Amino acid sequence: MSNIVAIVGRPNVGKSTLFNRLVGGRQAIVNEESGVTRDRNYGKSEWNGKEFSVIDTGGYVSNTSDIFEEEINKQVVLAMEEADAIIFLCDVELGITDLDQSFARLLRRVTKPIYLVANKVDNTARHYDIHEFYRLGVGEEVFPVSSVSGSGTGELLDSLVSRFTVDAVEETNSLPRIAIVGRPNVGKSSIINTLVGEERNIVTEIAGTTRDSLTTRYNRFGHDFLLVDTAGLRKRAKVHEDVEFYSVMRSVRAIEDSDVCMLLLDATRGLEGQDLSIFHLIERNGKGVVVLVNKWDLIEKDHKTTREYEKELRFRLAPFNDVDILFTSAVTKQRVLKALEAAIDVHANRSRKVKTSELNNVMLEEIENFPPPSIKGKYVRIKYVTQLPTRTPAFAFYCNLPQYVKDPYKRFLENKIRAHWKFTGVPVQVFMRKK
Repeated sequence: MSNIVAIVGRPNVGKSTLFNRLVGGRQAIVNEESGVTRDRNYGKSEWNGKEFSVIDTGGYVSNTSDIFEEEINKQVVLAMEEADAIIFLCDVELGITDLDQSFARLLRRVTKPIYLVANKVDNTARHYDIHEFYRLGVGEEVFPVSSVSGSGTGELLDSLVSRFTVDAVEETNSLPRIAIVGRPNVGKSSIINTLVGEERNIVTEIAGTTRDSLTTRYNRFGHDFLLVDTAGLRKRAKVHEDVEFYSVMRSVRAIEDSDVCMLLLDATRGLEGQDLSIFHLIERNGKGVVVLVNKWDLIEKDHKTTREYEKELRFRLAPFNDVDILFTSAVTKQRVLKALEAAIDVHANRSRKVKTSELNNVMLEEIENFPPPSIKGKYVRIKYVTQLPTRTPAFAFYCNLPQYVKDPYKRFLENKIRAHWKFTGVPVQVFMRKK
């Protein structure tokens, strides 16, 4: 058994709060506004020595014509099909609603174990109100819990894990993390869906569809890593809602926690200021990067279009323009798998180590051919170079006067390192140190 639990129910009953309680962190965005969660959000939990996965879902609304609610309903059904057990969450404050009854009718056709949970039981008086939920005809008993305080979750988990096996969840913390980042509505979720071959994330033409940072494991064609879909990053002045603010913060954190970022650009709009800001954020955090120009199928092209477009991009990305630039389309699947292979190569480049002897043999000769310029009649003499034991490529050059080595010469050294060893897509740091 794969040990997967899906948390389902109507909107605004506290599913994301319970999800955060079970996984032990603020992984899902929680807000008083209804309909905050849209996609399936996955997390890991452990109880009594048994590990299991938890799926947070959006609120299920029957007989709706809203584009988001229709897509959310599809994600809820997919989560229930994937899960081994289902937590049906209700709100004891409002009691049974028409949406609860409608969803209960759907659950009665499910043969999997269902745990009926009455949320927001924050005091003793509310314990007497949970019995009305037996009318729903779902599950064997009603579990009173408070997602905010954690009250009652122990009894729920005891019953839940009694059906599970031990150590069924694979360890994924050591897997490479590839984050898909960019402005809103550039096709991040579409790229994810194309790669995994299913409607993993909701896709609409409306900007800001994705809110949480959603992690998907990619394990095929000999590759094994985590793909992270993120909310679109907009300028701070244009972020007005609390939910969007939290989405942006999750996206920034996804960049900080990733190994490689795939930066998506909209081919119809080109490289804009916000794209550059995201690119520099990736660079400052020392993450690998691959630039994807998405929606390339919408561009009218001739034999020079690609070359001129790429030349303009590299000019604007300078000085760090040693990156792979690929022209993709999530609709036609053009170069999507090639982009994935480029991201894997960048991950290998990020962990590349150069032997000190090899580094000195090559770089000292380059320095001798083009030494640092003299300043105030003083000459800088670099005698030794080594790669530092950091997670990202960093090199220390030992010399007599490190304070006289300026940024242009440091960039020269970086370019020579890139010319001799493959660090494509990875920021390289150069430090001058006293001999």
